[in-house]
Amino acid sequence: MRDRQESMKGKHRKEEPEKGKEGPAGQKDGANGGGAGSAEPAANRGGPQSPAGSGERSPAAPAADVKPAIDDRLLRLQADFDNYRKRTLRERSETAVRANEDLMRELLPVLDHLDLALDAAVQHHASGPVIEGVKLVCEQLLGVLGRFSLRAEDAGGQGFDPSRHEAISHLASDDVPANRVMTQVRRGYWLGERLLRPAQVVVSSGPAGGGPAGDGRAAPPAAEG
Repeated sequence: MRDRQESMKGKHRKEEPEKGKEGPAGQKDGANGGGAGSAEPAANRGGPQSPAGSGERSPAAPAADVKPAIDDRLLRLQADFDNYRKRTLRERSETAVRANEDLMRELLPVLDHLDLALDAAVQHHASGPVIEGVKLVCEQLLGVLGRFSLRAEDAGGQGFDPSRHEAISHLASDDVPANRVMTQVRRGYWLGERLLRPAQVVVSSGPAGGGPAGDGRAAPPAAEG
């Protein structure tokens, strides 16, 4: 028993130095591992830093320089859009006027025939209801067309105006002064402020014994033989 106990003590003495050798190695490895792990976060914590006082412009500075150019461009776009809107409205109005003008020109012969029918009924002493019926139809049609700016012009008794009247004849007259309308053959019509068709008229040239220009002056006396 004593020999066995001594052999066991000697075995334990041999194993203790080997455990001691592993201890410092483990501590050294642990120290090395710990140092590497702690150094890396220290390097990454700083991150890239720009040098102080480098003179770089802030992001707000370019926006301040561009703002006047943007404002000027917006003003130009607004002016262009306003001109476009006015031009569109003007073209639309002109298109409507041209469309109405074509329609009115096609309807003028109808109005002329109604006027001729009314004159014929009066000249041939037609019954009163017939004359009144034709007159009502003519007035109603003129009223409807008047809503679209059509209006008739009666030139009877007016001074002759070549810009509004179409002279188809000149006749001498003792009652009507020279260069005045004696008779209206066909009425003229206006579409708004535009002359759609001039009135056809007969113009007075003055008294039959007037001057060559029909100005109403007496003819010079004939020379004595």
